[in-house]
Amino acid sequence: MPKLNFSMMPPRSPDRRPNRAAYALPTMFTAGNIFLGFLAILKAFEGVIAAKTGGLGANIHFEAAAMMIGAAVVLDGLDGRIARMTNTVSDFGREMDSLADAITFGLAPAILAFTWGLYFVSSPLPFLREHLIRGGYFVSFLFLLCGVARLARFNVQTNPIPKNPGRPDRKYFVGLPIPAAAGMVVAVTYASNSVPLQWWGWSVAWMGLLSLLSFLMVCTWRYYSFKDLNLLRPRSPLTIILFSSFIYLVWAYSQATLLGIAVLYVGSGIVTRIAGILRRTLRPAEPKVS
Repeated sequence: MPKLNFSMMPPRSPDRRPNRAAYALPTMFTAGNIFLGFLAILKAFEGVIAAKTGGLGANIHFEAAAMMIGAAVVLDGLDGRIARMTNTVSDFGREMDSLADAITFGLAPAILAFTWGLYFVSSPLPFLREHLIRGGYFVSFLFLLCGVARLARFNVQTNPIPKNPGRPDRKYFVGLPIPAAAGMVVAVTYASNSVPLQWWGWSVAWMGLLSLLSFLMVCTWRYYSFKDLNLLRPRSPLTIILFSSFIYLVWAYSQATLLGIAVLYVGSGIVTRIAGILRRTLRPAEPKVS
């Protein structure tokens, strides 16, 4: 099928030094990332106040916090890509991006996870609710701690190799990226119409999900990075149709679509790891040479 070239950018010489103003562009996206994380934290606190005074129904503040973190995921994917496209990658930008991720995808989702999923839990046994709240403090902090630890590991390792290496022509993350973990938290919150969890059983399941996400962030399992996806390369008409269909699904069925995307990506690393273990277990043993 013929390729269609939708790129309007002229080819850049690799020896040409970028303009100084170009270095500010990725930083602006990172600053927007921090701003959205800051607003998400404030909205989570406002959601608690609104729920305590106006009832435990659909909470627009929790929904706004989830949407802000989700928008920050998009900005986080753009700042690094724009820096590579404009040849303005720098140590300052890399460190600032990591600090922004710690706030927006570590602290903000941890606060939202606790306030939405654990703060309003009810139980017929008072001591059970007390222990659930204490457990909620722990798993929320664990999510933040594992996310920051993953960012630190990402900064100090130049060429990390996952425990189950994939195809050499593809790029992978070692462990679940912290934006994907935050995306899973906000996708569940958004899909529930942002109604705070009250039944203790759902809160226990929520703590289990947070614990799983924390483990996946610090493990060495393989996750596809999409960094080898070149947006400037000519695309086939089928790709344009699929991308347009995706945009429509997000617009018309945003809750189910975003939750499905989050579940598929988080589960992809688990399925890949299990498949690798089964492949090695079921592989016939090589005959011994006498």
